[in-house]
Amino acid sequence: MTAPPRPSLLGAQLPAFFCPLQRDLLHPQAKQVEERAVEWVDAFGLYPDPVERAWGLATRSADFSCRIIPDGDVEALLLFTEWNYWANAVDDWQDSGSEEVGAGAVVEHGVRLLRTIENPGASVLPEGPMTRSLVDLVVRTHATLSAFELRRFTEGTRDWLLGAAWRAARAEAGSMPGLNDFVAMGPLANGTRFSMTWSDVVRGARPPVELLYDPALTALTDAAQFIVSADNDLFSYDKDDHLEPKEINLVNVFAHQENCSPAEAVPLAVALRDRVMVLYIRLRARLAQGADAELRSCLRALDHYVAGCIAWQSRAPRYASPRNRYGLPVEEARFPVRFADAPSDAATEPPDLPALAAWWQWLRN
Repeated sequence: MTAPPRPSLLGAQLPAFFCPLQRDLLHPQAKQVEERAVEWVDAFGLYPDPVERAWGLATRSADFSCRIIPDGDVEALLLFTEWNYWANAVDDWQDSGSEEVGAGAVVEHGVRLLRTIENPGASVLPEGPMTRSLVDLVVRTHATLSAFELRRFTEGTRDWLLGAAWRAARAEAGSMPGLNDFVAMGPLANGTRFSMTWSDVVRGARPPVELLYDPALTALTDAAQFIVSADNDLFSYDKDDHLEPKEINLVNVFAHQENCSPAEAVPLAVALRDRVMVLYIRLRARLAQGADAELRSCLRALDHYVAGCIAWQSRAPRYASPRNRYGLPVEEARFPVRFADAPSDAATEPPDLPALAAWWQWLRN
């Protein structure tokens, strides 16, 4: 008789999510996108054996892509989806806990990856399926994106790799960061601007530079990045709870700061996440007043990103049947997600965290 999987350190169920945004949207071609993306994965032999393939597909990268971008060009969406399968394979390598995957290795790979994106013929990565599939992605990306979109994509990739390198360095040092440091740098690993660049490409949006880098919209984007990162730290917690030193995530940062258990830290993490969600809703409403079509498009894209990530993560066997508890992913594994009608912390003033507090100034400007 198989023993039941060990229980989550966070408790019997995840907390309710405060998310007063339109939910459960999905691109109408999602099934076809998934089928074609898996064909691409298999054509390049991205996974070395059936077990690794099963865990790679358990990321449900197509579902992620088609939920955060629920409309737009199918070919561009397919390319974004293939990028996500590839990036999740890298993420699994970074999170493997293997002795050979230290901070130095993560930085070394990250730099070589960035140079390959900028110059796919640079030949700075070792030969193999991961490199061949990457070069294919990069060549097609150069052919699809404008020069400015390619620069935005590269910057978004740099965010992801810097965030991952920072987390790896702190884990290697065995030191849990303080809360302000974590909220400033930890969420970069989610690659928000990587994804939002593709959202614009798929939807055919061409927001001008002045809008994309407007300080208030930048603050809103950073708030969305924090919310998605906090949600991911809840959904993915079980996947990494075996690692020593402990995974660098919002729950463990709070647990370390307050000298409490992960379960006791969850309400603290959710309260900060909800406080930022309140800021997001208020700032979004202010920006929407008198917004032109381009700004309204940017706001909708961020909404889809925040709400879509919850829907995707709740359905991904990568999180709901984690590898440290199951030999193979359980296809039907799901998190029973509950939604809260009100935030657990409805405070409207900024928190005592300089890395976040500056966002609130744009409510007054």
